[in-house]
Amino acid sequence: MPPDGSDRLHEGMNADAIAVLIESLTRTYGSGPDTVTALDRVTLAFPAGSFTAVMGPSGSGKSTLLQCAAGLDRPDSGEVSINGTRLGGLGETALTVLRRERIGFVFQSFNLMPSLTAAQNVELPLRLAGRRPEPAAIKAALAAVGLADRARHRPSELSGGQQQRVAIARALAARPQVLFADEPTGALDTGTSRDVLRLLRALVTEQGQTIIMVTHDPIAAAWADRVVFLADGRIAGALDRPTAEAVATRMTQLEVSA
Repeated sequence: MPPDGSDRLHEGMNADAIAVLIESLTRTYGSGPDTVTALDRVTLAFPAGSFTAVMGPSGSGKSTLLQCAAGLDRPDSGEVSINGTRLGGLGETALTVLRRERIGFVFQSFNLMPSLTAAQNVELPLRLAGRRPEPAAIKAALAAVGLADRARHRPSELSGGQQQRVAIARALAARPQVLFADEPTGALDTGTSRDVLRLLRALVTEQGQTIIMVTHDPIAAAWADRVVFLADGRIAGALDRPTAEAVATRMTQLEVSA
C-alpha cells in the first residue's frame, strides 16, 4: 500500500465502473490535545456491482468511514462521490434526497415498527418520503429476500433472520445504487447469519447490487469480493477473494500491532 495509507484502486478505472469514490478523506473529533483523528487522508474506490467488507480493530475508523461514505457524516476535508455525484457540494436537503433515493442502509438493529406488517415496514420509508409505494415493487422486494409469503406478518411473528431480511427488503425498495450494511449479522446466530450473508452475496452476483459492509467477523467478511483493512484511521491493506482464515490472520496482526 502507498505510504500515505491510500488505496489507488480507482486509477485506470472507468469512472462509470466506480459506485463510491473516497478521496483524501479526513475526519477528526474533538479539539486541541483531545483531538482524535478517525480518518487520515483515506482514498478508496468501491467498484459498481461489488461486495466489499471493511474491517479493523476497535477505533480504527471503519464506522466513521461508512458514515462519511453514506453521507451520514461530513468529513473535515476530502470528497465522497456516489456514482459521480460529489456529496461535499450538496446542501442538507439535497443530501437527504440523495440518501433517500440512491442509498440503502442495513444495521445490526433491525429497526422495524412492531405494529406494522413486513410489507408495511418495507413501504414506510417511501411513504415518509411522500412517494406512493407500488404494490408490485414491495412484493418484489420481499420476494428478493425470500419472504414473499410473510408480507402480512408482524415482526413479533418473524425470526431474527427474517426480521433482518425485511430490513434488507426495506433498503432495496427504493432500488438504491449502493447498499451500506453496518454489522448486519451482529445480532444473529451462526446459521441465521449465514442465510443473511448468502442473500447479500446473491444480490451482488445475480442483481449487480453494490454492497459495502462493516463487520468484525472474518467469516462474514469472507463472503465479500474484497476486504479493506483500517488501522488508526488509515488503510492497512486489502485482500481480494478473501478466506476466513486469511482475514482472521490479518486481523490478528493488526490487533497485535495496535
